[in-house]
Amino acid sequence: MRNSTGMPFHRASLAGMSFALILLSRPVSAHEALPTTAKPLGWSYPHSCCSGIDCRQVSDKAISERLEGYVINGTGEVVAYRDGRVKNSPDGVYHWCSVAGADDSRTICLFVPPKGY
Repeated sequence: MRNSTGMPFHRASLAGMSFALILLSRPVSAHEALPTTAKPLGWSYPHSCCSGIDCRQVSDKAISERLEGYVINGTGEVVAYRDGRVKNSPDGVYHWCSVAGADDSRTICLFVPPKGY
């Protein structure tokens, strides 16, 4: 039995699986978030947030909340809930973009998981 490309079905399946493995094993650039369960192929940070070194996934312990907004625990910086730098996280985990990707610099963007994710 053959598929529409004339290839036997088992060979077409193997070719498709090989292509999927190549996609999944491709190197992630510094402008892309790492793959997660929610986004197995990862996703790209907006250019307004990242110049290739500024963004990375952070633990939920790195960010806390108080009445004024989100707190970057490492710096003590507070990013107000309505601040334009706060973005929805497409993969349900926190991502922090800071100047030059430094742990002690100011926030460019903060991707936060939707409530109840």
